[in-house]
Amino acid sequence: MAFYESVFIARQDASASQVEGLQDSLAAVIQENGGKVEKREYWGLRNIAYRMKKNRKGHYVLFNIDAPSAAIDEFDRQLRLNEDVIRHLVVRVDELDEEQSIMMQKGRDRDDRPRRGRKEGDS
Repeated sequence: MAFYESVFIARQDASASQVEGLQDSLAAVIQENGGKVEKREYWGLRNIAYRMKKNRKGHYVLFNIDAPSAAIDEFDRQLRLNEDVIRHLVVRVDELDEEQSIMMQKGRDRDDRPRRGRKEGDS
């Protein structure tokens, strides 16, 4: 089996519970076709760089998948058919990253950065 990463954007007017239900149904598609979702992250409701299908925001979701190509084909087909999905991307990768994605780490290490105008060791 091969490794894949997939990111999709759901409509802004979908509730968080609807997006979670969408995630569950897409994970079930992968499992029914012999694959496994290794990691799934919900990045939240975020601004989109430009308007897509009259939406300025979207719910972002990341899947790390270990599955055969037939499962990915069906997964991609389901994403294309679903009206709640604005955009999606599925990419084959050499190995899956088990750490949190950069999007989830973004605010965590804010205190570790040096402040402007201060030197190391100043309080």
